[in-house]
Amino acid sequence: MEVFRLVFSPIEVNTYIVADTTGECAVIDCGCYNEKEFQRLVRFIELKNFKPVLLLNTHCHLDHVFGNKFMFEKYNLRTYCHREEMPNLKNAPAHAEFFGLKMDEPPEPEAFIEDGEIIEFGNISLKTMHVPGHTAGGVAFYCEKESCIFTGDTIFAGSIGRTDLPGGNQNTLLKSIKEKILILNPSTIIYSGHGPATTIENELKRNPWLI
Repeated sequence: MEVFRLVFSPIEVNTYIVADTTGECAVIDCGCYNEKEFQRLVRFIELKNFKPVLLLNTHCHLDHVFGNKFMFEKYNLRTYCHREEMPNLKNAPAHAEFFGLKMDEPPEPEAFIEDGEIIEFGNISLKTMHVPGHTAGGVAFYCEKESCIFTGDTIFAGSIGRTDLPGGNQNTLLKSIKEKILILNPSTIIYSGHGPATTIENELKRNPWLI
């Protein structure tokens, strides 16, 4: 499995392209904000000769769904997300306006995903983990075979997600991190929604929220 990170939008969100030798790929949290960024993503996918087959969202805050409409128009892909993310998805354009940004209304999801659900494409298998706290319907995507997890804004290198937005709760977030993420193998790579990759081992040693 190969994991590629592209950073998009004024909010600098990590968009992940996950692929294997079949050429099929999933795009996680497509944050492309404008046409220039859309074309950057397309050029990257074409350069790698990938075939996008899945659009996934760890959660549906505006910065993580900026590119959802583009993914539908270009690749006919609608997102898979947790049911409890619908308010965030619906309110994303209004939230963008609040921050002085603009975006079109994202398409409806292809389907809702639940805790424990397995998502497969190519030879890759991702386990969905419901990790509420940053948002009510936040999820992480865990690949046991490759020992990595895509956590969205649940946990970052040296920090955790904010909990002052609708659906956020600090106690719930810490519970999700400790009961769902930190129990994994310490060498597991964490690919978060913003900033660099880290590992569970590093966060157990250095993250002030977890020490």
